[in-house]
Amino acid sequence: MLKTTDFDYHLPDELIADRPLDDRASSRMIVIHRDSGKIEHRMFTDIQDYIQPDDLLILNDTKVTPARFFSNDGKIELVCTQKFSPTKWECLVRPGKKMKPGRTVAVGDAIGTVDSILENGNRIIHWDREVDEETHGRLALPHYMNRESDVADRDRYQTTFAREEGAIAAPTAGLHFTPEILSNINHTFLTLHVGVGTFRPVKAELIKDHEMHSERYHLSGETATRINTTKANGGRIISTGTTCTRVLESIARDTTTSELNSATGETDIFINPPYDFKAVDALLTNFHLPQSTLIMLVSAFASRELILDAYAEAVREKYRFFSYGDCMLIL
Repeated sequence: MLKTTDFDYHLPDELIADRPLDDRASSRMIVIHRDSGKIEHRMFTDIQDYIQPDDLLILNDTKVTPARFFSNDGKIELVCTQKFSPTKWECLVRPGKKMKPGRTVAVGDAIGTVDSILENGNRIIHWDREVDEETHGRLALPHYMNRESDVADRDRYQTTFAREEGAIAAPTAGLHFTPEILSNINHTFLTLHVGVGTFRPVKAELIKDHEMHSERYHLSGETATRINTTKANGGRIISTGTTCTRVLESIARDTTTSELNSATGETDIFINPPYDFKAVDALLTNFHLPQSTLIMLVSAFASRELILDAYAEAVREKYRFFSYGDCMLIL
């Protein structure tokens, strides 16, 4: 049985990208050919060389919201993980011991009261008025950046095609695309709102014992039809990131036919080796944390050995890693 440590690799701290490049399309791209095991070193702008006219690129159009807040006295941190209404939120709260039912917290002019504590430790908070999110909200940048978000992140930690608000983290494989590049590629969108679970480590020794987080998604009828038509015509479905992959494979897993239908819901699919992919034919993705569910997913798409070889080569070639880093195209 596969262990979490089977997906470990050494990464020097200096290769973690904590700031974006000046040009979002200027990233490097390592290309993996699953059939031959060949590894190429290219630039992201070369992606058009690998996408045929009959292929269809799938992108996640979720929009990152400023979901991180601090109380006026600076003692309480809140990350809004879900909004039931403008004044009823589910929040990750630190430190939790100070926020028991009935306790209040002030953010700007808004006073929030802890209504209840969920099984996962999150709090349901009722506000007496809407929180001024533009003034008090911050982006919840990944912990490995070791910094607070700034004005530049409002633009760069967001894809150029983001439109459906609800994500806490960016679908980072999509950060490389510019409107100019997309204008030359046959593409369409789905929505998966990336949550804090993306950053949570796998604590189980055996990966089969890991409890996967759940994330909300929507696949429209138009996108489903375009995917089915592409497949029927012999084209490939190229998934941008693990987020799109989880949605497509979750829907494909739950259908009794070879075609996808429109769907809205939550997915807790945990893709790890071995796995039979039913919807995705190629994958564009960033580099992922050691021992994470995301590196397990890409190891299921290619082989674990090939992925770890590619990661080792990327380290030797000093690629930039994680959210603001370079990318990988797996064919």
